[in-house]
Amino acid sequence: MSSQDIVLAFSGGLDTSFCVPYLMERGYAVHTVFVDTGGVSAEEREYIEQRAHELGAASHRTVDASQAIWDSFVTPLIWAGEFYQGQYPLLVSDRYLIVKASLERCDELGTKFFAHGCTGMGNDQVRFDLTVRALGDYTIIAPVREIQREHTQVRAYEQKYLEDKGFEVRAKTKHYTINENVLGVTISGGEIDAWEIPGEGAIGWCAPRSEWPSEALRVELGFEKGTAVTLNGKPASGPEILGFLNRELAKYGVGRSLYTGDTNIGLKGRIVFEAPALTALLTAHRALEETVLSKQQNRFKPEIGRKWTEVAYEGFFNDPIKADLEAYLVSTQRKVDGKVIIETRGGSVYAVKVESKNLLHSAKATYAQAADWGVAEAEGFIKLYGMSSTIWAEVDRANGN
Repeated sequence: MSSQDIVLAFSGGLDTSFCVPYLMERGYAVHTVFVDTGGVSAEEREYIEQRAHELGAASHRTVDASQAIWDSFVTPLIWAGEFYQGQYPLLVSDRYLIVKASLERCDELGTKFFAHGCTGMGNDQVRFDLTVRALGDYTIIAPVREIQREHTQVRAYEQKYLEDKGFEVRAKTKHYTINENVLGVTISGGEIDAWEIPGEGAIGWCAPRSEWPSEALRVELGFEKGTAVTLNGKPASGPEILGFLNRELAKYGVGRSLYTGDTNIGLKGRIVFEAPALTALLTAHRALEETVLSKQQNRFKPEIGRKWTEVAYEGFFNDPIKADLEAYLVSTQRKVDGKVIIETRGGSVYAVKVESKNLLHSAKATYAQAADWGVAEAEGFIKLYGMSSTIWAEVDRANGN
């Protein structure tokens, strides 16, 4: 193959659609790769492939990464138990798998040229570029960043560029930037970026409140060493669990939120996101974990979890600290076995029942109900437990304060 072959990480959206003819004009034979994590329909996958060929791609490949994203991202995220800044479930973390699959295609073609459709303003460019540099010696081409040197209204320019060449642009991509994968949906652009009320088009999977079912939904999840392995009493793969929870909980509007967060460079980013499955898994796992970990584990573990989430969010998925943090997380999960029933009546999801052979519960002592110690022991504990505070108060009074 020619040295001018280039592999483009392709989603079929406005940015990556623009990249195909743009790169072709510059002498590249463009080979598109779509990494399917299981979050799009068969019809959408077919559209993406047709779109690539319509735009002139030399070849197109769809890579199944549904199990890979469960193993490399969902599992440690749920172990970590923390969303970014307490809110955002890192829905764009398929980027790391997209790069890996694209570079494997580069190696097959014998080229070192890799392209992506990230802008020069967001976090995705960091995730893409740092991952490429961690995995090998490749040349990164970013057409959308390049046109930003001359054009401020990038999306409008891309749209006109494609339409001038005779390519239609989907209506939904004209107004919003929409990212969809098995983890969830993110929507930005338009009035969302302007901190206005999101419009009617800013909706993904989640049904509006007027369409929520009237009856409650209950789902049982079984965990082994902190990983969900059964669904309603039957063994299920990670992708199967994600797919079921996304479909069923989206009917109840679970996991939809409007989020403002800090980007890597400190700008404020605002998005609408929907993550039914991750929201439910985190709720169920946390309820189980809190019953089997010790007090000191429950206090300390969130610090590790928050750090893991920051590392994953900020593009350092291949930094050695991620493996260090995960070694600790694996250790905390060795007793996280059991079953959790989650319930929703719409909007929110709750863990309503927890079963585990490792539950730290004593039949002789139940909070606020029964105890196997006496009054004198309780009074002595309170006296010693508050000794420092009591002495401070005595000294303060003695000094006339």
